[in-house]
Amino acid sequence: MLFRQLFDSESCTYTYLIADESTGDAVLIDPVREQIERDLRLCRELGLTLRYALDTHVHADHITAAGDLRDRTGASTVSCATGGADCASIRLGHGGEVRIGGLTVQALATPGHTDDSLSFLVENRLFTGDALLIRGCGRTDFQNGSPAQLYESVTQVLFALPDSTQVYPGHDYTGQTMSTIGEERRHNPRLAGKSRDEFIALMNNLRLAPPKKLHIAVPANRACGKDPMPQGV
Repeated sequence: MLFRQLFDSESCTYTYLIADESTGDAVLIDPVREQIERDLRLCRELGLTLRYALDTHVHADHITAAGDLRDRTGASTVSCATGGADCASIRLGHGGEVRIGGLTVQALATPGHTDDSLSFLVENRLFTGDALLIRGCGRTDFQNGSPAQLYESVTQVLFALPDSTQVYPGHDYTGQTMSTIGEERRHNPRLAGKSRDEFIALMNNLRLAPPKKLHIAVPANRACGKDPMPQGV
């Protein structure tokens, strides 16, 4: 497996490039529109053919490059089957898969941050979007978020994976690049040792400011990163 972790400094978003080295088939997870030239250049340099652009959820802090990547490369866009972007080429539910060469990308439904959140499992690497962050988790106060649902997603779905599973989040704000399921189960301050009710109370009292791009990014991302048509057109 060829693997690259890429970063957008404005939104603190990680984009992940994964490819089957024998075929050159590749996927991008959570591509950022402002970084499309970087990502396409890297694919060219490595001799890769982009087959899929996957979004872990409809983002509120940046605009996806998925639609533009589909237009420019013919790659299929992928989002969640429930509540995701209707414009996606493929919509996956829990256990759904796409394949690149000999690699399988399996979708795990992990709603709670948003109602359409997916995590993606590729061999021993888990791409968690905003459901599970390094020593944190995504907020639950917009886009049909639910702290109760997020608690179940993390503790029953993600924490059910082997301790050695490598965790690659959608964002990091403190300079960390990866973790493991075992580490997060033991040391994540929002989840370790917390009951369901304690977690719900904590999440309901974060009092965070809205993401700066919330009202721009959400409608754009429901249109696969393309500018949505004005009402009445």
